Amino acid sequence: MKLKLRGHHLLCLQGFQGYGYDEDFVENMCEINRLRKLEDTYIKVVNSPDDICKACPNLVDNKCIDDKNNDKIIAMDNVVLSKIDSDKTYNSVDLFNEISQIFNTLESVEESCLNCSWWEQCLFVKKLENNR
Repeated sequence: MKLKLRGHHLLCLQGFQGYGYDEDFVENMCEINRLRKLEDTYIKVVNSPDDICKACPNLVDNKCIDDKNNDKIIAMDNVVLSKIDSDKTYNSVDLFNEISQIFNTLESVEESCLNCSWWEQCLFVKKLENNR
């Protein structure tokens, strides 16, 4: 299985707990979260709409319907992409292990995640807060 994931979604998936924009989005996110844990899944990391975005009701003409939000999302992606080799296709398990090593403190995720609307609910952020 091959997935295309936005940079910031590598963090989102680790904190996902079933919230979303609508039922279709949540179902898709759950399936992607399941697939990313499999040894035979490979991931290409991007800063554009991905396999999660395809179920987002805010995706119109291949971008977020809100231009300001679209720019914010790309900036979040680019923070993550700056820490890895974005030209590479990764084994999913290896990639998420690498991401966990890079983004292992609250400070390390603030630049990409602090303005996220899901910050308060994110289990990944909560885990990092508890490690302080």
